[in-house]
Amino acid sequence: MLNEFVILMKQELLLCIILFITLILKISENENNPKNWIGIINGLLLINFLAGFFLSTTGELFNGMFKVSELIIFEKNILNLGLLIVSLMAQPYLKNHKHLPEFYMLLLSTLIGMFFMISSGNLLMFYVGLELSTIPMAALANFNLNKANSSEAGMKMILSSAFSSALLLMGVSFIYGTTGTFNFTQITASLDNNALQVFAFVLLFTGFAFKLSVVPFHFWTADVYEGAPVPVAAYLSVVSKAAVAFVFVTVLYKVFGTMANLWYVLLFLTSVLTIGIGNIFAVRQENIKRFLAFSSIAQVGFILVGISSGTKAGEASMIYFLLIYLFSNLGAFAVVNVVSTMSGKENISDYKGFYKTNPALSWFLTIALFSLAGVPPTAGFFGKLFLLTSGASTGNYLLVGFAAINMIISMYYYLRIVKAIFMDENAMPIASIKTEILPRIAIIICIVGILATGFMGSVYNYIYLLSSGI
Repeated sequence: MLNEFVILMKQELLLCIILFITLILKISENENNPKNWIGIINGLLLINFLAGFFLSTTGELFNGMFKVSELIIFEKNILNLGLLIVSLMAQPYLKNHKHLPEFYMLLLSTLIGMFFMISSGNLLMFYVGLELSTIPMAALANFNLNKANSSEAGMKMILSSAFSSALLLMGVSFIYGTTGTFNFTQITASLDNNALQVFAFVLLFTGFAFKLSVVPFHFWTADVYEGAPVPVAAYLSVVSKAAVAFVFVTVLYKVFGTMANLWYVLLFLTSVLTIGIGNIFAVRQENIKRFLAFSSIAQVGFILVGISSGTKAGEASMIYFLLIYLFSNLGAFAVVNVVSTMSGKENISDYKGFYKTNPALSWFLTIALFSLAGVPPTAGFFGKLFLLTSGASTGNYLLVGFAAINMIISMYYYLRIVKAIFMDENAMPIASIKTEILPRIAIIICIVGILATGFMGSVYNYIYLLSSGI
């Protein structure tokens, strides 16, 4: 029994061990320079990522409250990779920060919550994991303690998270009141789609929409991204959203599959709004972090298109796209983080003439932006192609057509940055930046992932075999 517990909760226990080590670092920081621990912590995170591929098994614990499947293991491995890349790219920001141990303690706490959320087979386990992943994130958003906009970001995130959690918890209460259970499998068997259950589902959907920054529940996103440190904004835009998206699909497909007609309508409306509003506001942004915030909102809209099919291909295309999005968005944020940390510049106009002084970083950022835009042969093109194809497989031609048109429109604001980098003149371009080894590794991992994932059809095939659909 103990062996089964250790193996099934292997990934959560490894994170707890690393968290305990960072606590030791905090206690002994008077005797040790915290920046000397950056390499050790990144080494532990690498071991944690690699360990996710070994000694894994499927099963459940606590009477079905905690479940592990091959797909869940793969999803956790994606999140572990995201954590590792964010940690590598954060080195220039953290090396002189006096609260380095606290940064990793909060970061690891959020990921532990996400893992419990993904493995939940029970609404209470899901909610506890959700709160554990959310509250430390608000503290991370406020990690620039000497900046007013960082405090604003933390406050806006905690207030919006509290409101969305309240709606979600009310939906959970109504579901329990009408079914008499928190267990996912038993809820599915007890649903009769009465009015109160429909209302409860809408509340649950709204809570997820807040966490995913789905329009019209997106207002907190740009302000939080702008005020938070760049590594935190990167983590929030990729790892946090990916975790919520994984659970969202599970809840839609496996728990509320009998309400497919209802949630298809909700997904149709919100995906149209999310893609359209995300594109419109991305065009208007001058701060590059706010730009990437609205870009991420638009990307969520494409994810909703794939999910709306309710098929095995829809789930597979969503996970495949999130893997590609991890490389693409973290690659862009990694370059932005280097520039922001070394020069303090975060506006798009600051990147005019960037190629003349930083050709390598210019190409890295361009490849990441091309992938976000869906320009072939980058992986982003194949990711969006599979999302739209899965949406079209159930006859959603109007929705898919709208998404395809907006995919073309999005080219404008991504190429606007590329134009600034390569074609616009700047009397005082950003000075040449020497990229340190760890963020350079993070950027290389992202670029290799962007170029390789699209051509490795076996990745999508593997995800498809693991997926289930309704």
